[in-house]
Amino acid sequence: MIGYQGEPGAYSEEALRQAFGARAEARPFADFAGVFAAVQRGRIEAGMIPIENSLAGSVHQNYDLLRKHEVWIERELKLRVRHNLLAPKGATLKTIRRVLSHPQALSQCARFLAKQRKIELVPYFDTAGAARYVAQTGDPSLAAVASSRAAENYGLLALARGIEDDEANFTRFLVIRKLTARRKAQPGAKKSRAPMKTSLVFSLRNAPGAMHKGLAVFALRDIDLYKIESRPLPGSPWQYLFYLDVAGAYADEPVHRAVEHLKEISTYLKVLGSYPRID
Repeated sequence: MIGYQGEPGAYSEEALRQAFGARAEARPFADFAGVFAAVQRGRIEAGMIPIENSLAGSVHQNYDLLRKHEVWIERELKLRVRHNLLAPKGATLKTIRRVLSHPQALSQCARFLAKQRKIELVPYFDTAGAARYVAQTGDPSLAAVASSRAAENYGLLALARGIEDDEANFTRFLVIRKLTARRKAQPGAKKSRAPMKTSLVFSLRNAPGAMHKGLAVFALRDIDLYKIESRPLPGSPWQYLFYLDVAGAYADEPVHRAVEHLKEISTYLKVLGSYPRID
């Protein structure tokens, strides 16, 4: 059983089907924390979580949850997100007065929605949840921004398709599993075959040059950095945690040595996963 946040028809469910197949047993959760907790406790096999969107940026909550829970990133997946304006039968663009969806989805369709006069944008917890609500009301003045799957699930009409501002609208998802003793074990120094990526989080002492020293452990070994994300360190105002995606497998000797070096100069470090890289 694979968990995801949202209602059936959510983009997370679409990513889940793409990764595990159309027959995979999917379980929806009301929030991301529920997915993480169920994975950590072994109640579900794995979880599918969004981590960043090419237009709207990072899902900060999930960075924090990766650090807090005993889970391991197994793989990544990139989903092309296509938004549609969905409404009950009998509705037209002229009858729509309110559009419901997740705030990120609304922001990704800003140009199209701005052209529709006298329309109020209403944030909702989930795109598919918004579609279900619109279907339940049957109100021709309501519409939702959601996926084609949501339209099929809830019997809605697509008044407009592909309404996102940019065609290069992708969301990167992570497959997470329970962190086992085997995954906790120190890796060997053998070279990996496929292009890999390793994710980690660390914090540094608040001292001059600390960040330079932290990143230098990778530069000294010619390891590329794909992404760096900073988040506030709870309980320590104006201090930060740094999330890194670096090139290579954790078992690769250069990456392993860089991480061990970083441990020596950091106040906290956790490896979040090592998995095949998708371009």
